[in-house]
Amino acid sequence: MSTPLDSPDQGGLATLDRELEELLREETVEPGDHERFSHYVKKDKILESALTGKPVKALCGKKWTPGRDPEKFPVCPTCKEIYERMQH
Repeated sequence: MSTPLDSPDQGGLATLDRELEELLREETVEPGDHERFSHYVKKDKILESALTGKPVKALCGKKWTPGRDPEKFPVCPTCKEIYERMQH
């Protein structure tokens, strides 16, 4: 699911980047695991990707070029957890 992150503040993004790096170091992700989920990405990045074909980066760190209907997949639990922490 591509959920917009309308206006997180700069400090929040810096913290988010550190948390993402930490999560990626801690977790071992099997090849293809990210393909089974819909991911959270900034809305403007999805639009940019649609226009330019550039890949996007999800909150969980996955990079890819969107092309599938996100409604057909469950939400990535890592993206959801990070997004929920950003709301507090």
